[in-house]
Amino acid sequence: MNIPKEHQRLMPYFILKGAEKFINFTTAVFGAELIARHQQEGGEGIMHAEIRIGETVIMFAEATEQWPPQTGSIFIYVENADSTYATALREGAVSVMEPADKGYGRSGGVKDPTGVTWWITSL
Repeated sequence: MNIPKEHQRLMPYFILKGAEKFINFTTAVFGAELIARHQQEGGEGIMHAEIRIGETVIMFAEATEQWPPQTGSIFIYVENADSTYATALREGAVSVMEPADKGYGRSGGVKDPTGVTWWITSL
């Protein structure tokens, strides 16, 4: 099996209402790097895009009538859960859970402007 260099064996794929917002949010909050972007015919939206956060690639596309939104949740380790959580809120996320000390680290949750839930954790 020859997996492309930028990819892993398993990657999330979201269909989003507001794919451009997802790029902006993940770049501002998690330092994501846009590594692929393909527009729909006529340039009306993103047909397929990929971002990298650390060593992980997330694939996504703009929702259409044929492909309605399909979001999910992501668990991510960061250097500082509190500051990342605060940045996420400033970038348009809504709180799901304020950061608190848990048995597995300090963790909080937000829902981004496209509906993806992020569980933000630091050790």
